[in-house]
Amino acid sequence: METSLDPAGQAGPLNQATLAVDSPELMRELGRRLATLLRPGDLVMLTGELGAGKTTMTRGLGEGLGVRGAVTSPTFVIARVHPSLTGGPALVHVDAYRLGGGLDEMEDLDLDVSLPDSVVVVEWGDGKVEDLTDDRLHVLIHRVVGDTDDDRRTVMLHGIGARWADEDLRLL
Repeated sequence: METSLDPAGQAGPLNQATLAVDSPELMRELGRRLATLLRPGDLVMLTGELGAGKTTMTRGLGEGLGVRGAVTSPTFVIARVHPSLTGGPALVHVDAYRLGGGLDEMEDLDLDVSLPDSVVVVEWGDGKVEDLTDDRLHVLIHRVVGDTDDDRRTVMLHGIGARWADEDLRLL
């Protein structure tokens, strides 16, 4: 399938990649592609400013995982669970924006209980969820500065830990 998800300089470690994403639909497509790599127990941390495309990518992840329910921002409920319709892992979508920096609030969500059987995606999780597991996928989404097209993003993927050591993220 042809897209304009452009790899930008894919030399380097397998577990890191930088992609140019030119539209919200391509951000969803990246989420669908990424879902093919995910398995129960995976933690995905999404980092980016408001409106960067974190929830749009998570919609694509939900589509790729075949989960029930519309994936929307869980800002006000903090966490939503989307069960699988295909026998795969559930998607646990967390928005930690309104949570303080303390691990106590994250512990109240019992993500450590959900993690082994689910794919857990946490928006705004920096400094809040790293202690859940040694293995995680960190996704950083940046708007392209100085570009007249507000939809252009640079997405950096970084697999951390043994789980991601041999996963070739450059192929996305």
